[in-house]
Amino acid sequence: MGAKVLFFFALLSFSAVSAFAQDEEDQGLVMNFYKDSCPQAEDIIKEQVKLLYKRHKNTAFSWLRNIFHDCAVQSCDASLLLDSTRRSLSEKETDRSFGLRNFRYIETIKEAVERECPGVVSCADILVLSAREGIVSLGGPYIPLKTGRRDGRRSRADVVEEYLPDHNETISGVLDRFAAMGIDTPGVVALLGAHSVGRTHCVKLVHRLYPEVDPALNPDHVPHMLHKCPDQIPDPKAVQYVRNDRGTPMVLDNNYYRNILDNKGLLIVDHQLAYDKRTRPYVKKMAKSQDYFFKEFSRAITLLSENNPLTGSKGEIRKQCNLSNKLH
Repeated sequence: MGAKVLFFFALLSFSAVSAFAQDEEDQGLVMNFYKDSCPQAEDIIKEQVKLLYKRHKNTAFSWLRNIFHDCAVQSCDASLLLDSTRRSLSEKETDRSFGLRNFRYIETIKEAVERECPGVVSCADILVLSAREGIVSLGGPYIPLKTGRRDGRRSRADVVEEYLPDHNETISGVLDRFAAMGIDTPGVVALLGAHSVGRTHCVKLVHRLYPEVDPALNPDHVPHMLHKCPDQIPDPKAVQYVRNDRGTPMVLDNNYYRNILDNKGLLIVDHQLAYDKRTRPYVKKMAKSQDYFFKEFSRAITLLSENNPLTGSKGEIRKQCNLSNKLH
């Protein structure tokens, strides 16, 4: 009898140790995940983003777009960064990724981190943290974000269109796609506030100018758009762009909401956001209060960054962000 009791307690003890080990192995996303394994990681990423921004201002727009294009497609796992192979197309080369750029500078950041802590920090965390620092560079809020993501091994190009809304999509479609990630209506309105920075290629907006000008556009804004986009069928490789916000093009602020209420939004989705009864109240509130915009934007970015990450033993820590380790 005594032997059975001892065996029972030994089993309990083994189960507890196993469960503890499992928890240790996969603690999920946590604040300051690298505090022991690479304490300088977040500071290195911050410094690299600052240096790159000084040399190339448009990198900050890229980091902001990256978090959306990566994390919204099934998982925040840096699948966006993978190059095409003979067997799979890169997400970077899909139509939804038109205009994405500066991927080589993600490698610059990765190399700096690798010099300090080889094989420790994932490209997925670098992508998310560079977005956070890019937001700060653009005058936006500092957003505390958890880390501990691991990198996916495959491109998700085959499902990009299923998850990423298009600029011509109905506002209902946009709201539904974000709702699937747990982002509510004010969160969606805030995320689209990222359109306050950067620029839009003429390819994406000529349908509002030709053959006839969309009557929903502010007539005072149309001559500028026509000047920037003189061709009905623009060359996708040509440098033909319109600034999203002519007033503060390099600043993430609530000017975007005032612009779309004044019919100066470049994209169909901008116009719908301002006039759909589900989103208009939040647009008006954000147009009045930058603090409210920043609060909702921070909350939405946090939710986006935590969308179905790979943690623990799932995925890998890539040696190079554009290649899975088996191809390195």
